[in-house]
Amino acid sequence: MSYARADDLAFPPRVMVVPTQGHEGRMEIIMHPDASEPYLWAPNCGLMVRVNTPGTLQIQVQPMRTGGSRAAMVRIEPIPSGRAPLVAQSERAVLHANVAMGDLKVLGHVAGRGDVVVAPNAWIAGPTAPSRIEGIALDWPEKPVGLDIRYAVQFANGHAGSGKMVSLGTYAGTRGRALPITAVVLEISGVDGFEFVAEATFLNAATLRAVGKRVVLSGPASREPLVGIRIGVNRIAAVDNVVPAKPARQPVGSGRVRVFRSRAPKGVPSANEIGPPHGS
Repeated sequence: MSYARADDLAFPPRVMVVPTQGHEGRMEIIMHPDASEPYLWAPNCGLMVRVNTPGTLQIQVQPMRTGGSRAAMVRIEPIPSGRAPLVAQSERAVLHANVAMGDLKVLGHVAGRGDVVVAPNAWIAGPTAPSRIEGIALDWPEKPVGLDIRYAVQFANGHAGSGKMVSLGTYAGTRGRALPITAVVLEISGVDGFEFVAEATFLNAATLRAVGKRVVLSGPASREPLVGIRIGVNRIAAVDNVVPAKPARQPVGSGRVRVFRSRAPKGVPSANEIGPPHGS
C-alpha cells in the first residue's frame, strides 16, 4: 500500500491504516522498523498488509492542521512472487545470445530543440540541461523475437492520447504544442530476461530511478513537467539450480483507494474490502 498523492504538499494529511474492528486477526500490518503506528505521513510512503482471510481494511485520512486538506490518494497493489521460468539454461543462452542492446534508440521531442535521438542510457535534456520534453519514441530493430515493448505518456490536462499505450517505434506525445509530459509508463513483456532501467527529472523535483518490467515515472504531485529522461534495457541474470521454497502466502488482493474528502467531518473513515485471491 502506498501514499500516492496529496493536494496540499506543504501539509499533507496523514493516512491511518488499520483493520476494521473485529477483523484484526484476519490481517497483519507490516510497518517500517522505525514506525510505531500504522500511519502514512506523506506521498511516497508505504506499508504492507498480509491478509490471512478476507477482511475489511479501514483507511482514515486526517488533516495535519485545523481546516487543512483531507484530499489524498492511496493505492493498494498486490506483490506477486511470480514463478521460475520453465526454460532450460541452454535455451536461454541461445535465446539471449548476441542481442544488440546498443541498437535500442530513444527519441525525445525537446521544446526549442526538436527531435533528439540518443543511445540507451543517455540523457535527453536531464539534470544538467533541463528542458521540457513533449514526446518520446523507442526503436529497437534488433530486439529479440517475442519481446514486446509498449509505452505511454500522460499530460496534466488529460489531452487526447494521454495514457494511451503504444507499440515500439510509435511516437507518443505532441510536437510544437507546448504540452509538457507529466508521466511516462514503460512496459516490457514476452521473453524473460529483460527489464527497463530508467531515470527521469521533473521540474523542481529530485531525479527518479526505476527498474523493472513495468516502470512508471512521475513527479511528486503528478503535475510537474518532464525535463529530462534516459531509458535503457538490462538483461536479468538467470538463476539456476535453485531449491524451490515452500509456497508463500498469496499476495494481498489488488485494489485502489482514492480518498478525496476535503469537506467531510473529522474522524469519518473510509474502508476498502480486501482479501487474498480466489482459491487461497
